[in-house]
Amino acid sequence: MSRTLSGILVLPQGTVPGRVRFGRTLVAVEPFSEGAAERFILPGFVDTHVHGGGGGDTMDGPEGVRMLARLHARHGTTTLLPTTITNPWESVLAALFGIREVMATGGVPGGADVIGAHLEGPFLSPGRLGAQPPHTVLPTLDLVQEVLATGAVRAVTLAPELPGALDAALAFARAGVRIGIGHTCADAETVTALLRAVHAAGGRSCATHLFNAMGGIEGRTPGPPGALLTDPHAYQEVILDLIHVHPSSFHLALAAAPGRVLLVTDAIRAAGMGDGPSELGGQPVTVRGGKATRADGTLAGSVLTLDVALRNAVRTGVSLSVVSEMLSAVPAASVGLTDRGRLEPGLRADLTVLDRDLNVVQVYVAGEPIREEHP
Repeated sequence: MSRTLSGILVLPQGTVPGRVRFGRTLVAVEPFSEGAAERFILPGFVDTHVHGGGGGDTMDGPEGVRMLARLHARHGTTTLLPTTITNPWESVLAALFGIREVMATGGVPGGADVIGAHLEGPFLSPGRLGAQPPHTVLPTLDLVQEVLATGAVRAVTLAPELPGALDAALAFARAGVRIGIGHTCADAETVTALLRAVHAAGGRSCATHLFNAMGGIEGRTPGPPGALLTDPHAYQEVILDLIHVHPSSFHLALAAAPGRVLLVTDAIRAAGMGDGPSELGGQPVTVRGGKATRADGTLAGSVLTLDVALRNAVRTGVSLSVVSEMLSAVPAASVGLTDRGRLEPGLRADLTVLDRDLNVVQVYVAGEPIREEHP
């Protein structure tokens, strides 16, 4: 079915009135010289770090993945990587096979496209777990091959100081998996050494939720953030709920790594469910005022959706065109996707339509509408 949408096109070079024609892919992107419109048309959002939402969680298996994919699609996300949490090894493998089942059975009707898993845990530092349960293991090559054999892993988080981390990172890189640095006690030199090895092997790298679960930047101890921000190839995940990261830290990342910052949700099953009790990795979590914490006050993921992240970024003074890149083109590139993330003919018709107040009014995944059709 062919469709046409008119509005304000959000392009890398700026915003301009125009229209898009599309089926499963974009057939034409046609800017106009002038005109007024009441809606913005953006490439669909890509979330590379999302645990749950709408009551579903990656660790629940296929139905949990479908639930979270539907919730986040209603908020503009058209592609996502369901993300695991540190659990007993058998549970992690079961979650990966659940994601693979969703991928193999044609995706999620009414939901975002599931392109693979983000394996966040169990290859993490016991000293920087954050809200992750204490089930870490060392990244041996046998375990790496076991998770790769599921056919589901598209991104992984590693603490580079762990014994075997370098060999594991190279094995993942050779398999096309993005290497995330996170939940780590490493110094800057250890992080830099691993990043250089990964890039020399042709791999892609990323900060897993930059600034969180990795220490800070000081004059004599730049830590993981210093190493990541100064590497010209490393992408940078940021949770812009304005709880995990201060606006000034966000702008520091933008200044240090232009074109390499991507917004993620790190959302848990409570996203979209309002305040109240929830859980993460089998641990009790309370959501109050949009902030998810464990009983000891530790942040436990977020209840963020990417449309809220977009509005937060715009409020900090970033242009809509730049924010759109951080939500679509940059995350797509970070995991090697070349068929989406931009408004260009021939790419997937993954579209997010916003009103003038930047609220989501329609979403298309491969040309299919997620919400009820609007005029």
